[in-house]
Amino acid sequence: MIYNEIKGIVPHFQFEGSYLRASEIASGNVNNTYRLEYALGNLHKLYTLQHINKYVFKNPMEVVGNIVCVTEHIRNKLVEQNEDPLRRVLELIPSVDNQYVYVDEDGEYWRAYTFIEEADALDIVNHPDQMEEVGRAFGNFQKTLADFDVSRLYETIPNFHNTTKRFYRFVRSLDENLAGRVKEVEDEIEFLFDHRRMMGEIGHLLDTGDLPVRVTHNDTKSNNVLLDSATGKALCVIDLDTVMPGSVLYDYGDAIRFGASTAAEDEEDTGKIGLDMEKTRAFTRGFISETNGFLSDAELIRLPLGIKVLTCELAMRFLADYIDGDLYFKVNSPTHNLIRARAQMALLRDVERREGELQKMTEDYIQNLR
Repeated sequence: MIYNEIKGIVPHFQFEGSYLRASEIASGNVNNTYRLEYALGNLHKLYTLQHINKYVFKNPMEVVGNIVCVTEHIRNKLVEQNEDPLRRVLELIPSVDNQYVYVDEDGEYWRAYTFIEEADALDIVNHPDQMEEVGRAFGNFQKTLADFDVSRLYETIPNFHNTTKRFYRFVRSLDENLAGRVKEVEDEIEFLFDHRRMMGEIGHLLDTGDLPVRVTHNDTKSNNVLLDSATGKALCVIDLDTVMPGSVLYDYGDAIRFGASTAAEDEEDTGKIGLDMEKTRAFTRGFISETNGFLSDAELIRLPLGIKVLTCELAMRFLADYIDGDLYFKVNSPTHNLIRARAQMALLRDVERREGELQKMTEDYIQNLR
């Protein structure tokens, strides 16, 4: 039973009411997440409980510290604008000793949130209007945090999008060959070596100051935005574990990579995989409409580069994890990470074929907003 996994944890948080039931939320690749239901008089209160993956997040206290700072800033901004923050920003639930993290007897880290009801997180975006709302949500996230002091944030996963260093780590994985799988993926390895210079372009532009460092979400999948179930409008950006200093190109590129693909992230038939330009335009329209006025020309004109870099980076991460023996991402089969890597490579090939079309799209949206 699910309850047996968490029965020693739930009493340590300030949940209101009497425990009724729990279920596992299986959509994430990293943390174990549970939905809890409590009875409070005639009401049912819902909460989210998460076990933080220490393999991925070496310093969980820093992760939660970032989340506290960012959510407080967003909540204060909403109140200043006379907007109700309920359902618009994540709300952490304190532990019984008024901390936002509980450390169990095994040294494992747990945190909890209020569950935002009557809201949908889309694993698959079915309509361009939904993609535009996802774009608005992440654009608004950028806009709301534009005046946040980025130096306050910990780098919870050092060099998370430093693709040059990730490439060196990938080469080390090849040398170590922990799972004995290198020989079977020589074509995929060659593909990544051919793209290594492109992957480092954003990092180089940050280093030279040609791109500014901003607060970035760094995991801008469509299922990290909650849409109101009744209206379809964007409510809240969730899953803030990877909020760190970075480039806006990372957030834009990862959102397109995930939400505008014509197939799932682990589609085995690569012939089904490509870039849905209608969804790409919709996201870009929503994103640029919210970020208009504070993003630099250098950022806006390079948005398509973000798609290429993030798609290739994730292909490399999936392939490296496959070579390492599936240590990072959750898998449901021995070849799951290899399938994911090949899917991202197929998507990147289509993005490269559409590079001129993507650049014109971006320039047109920028021109229309001026």
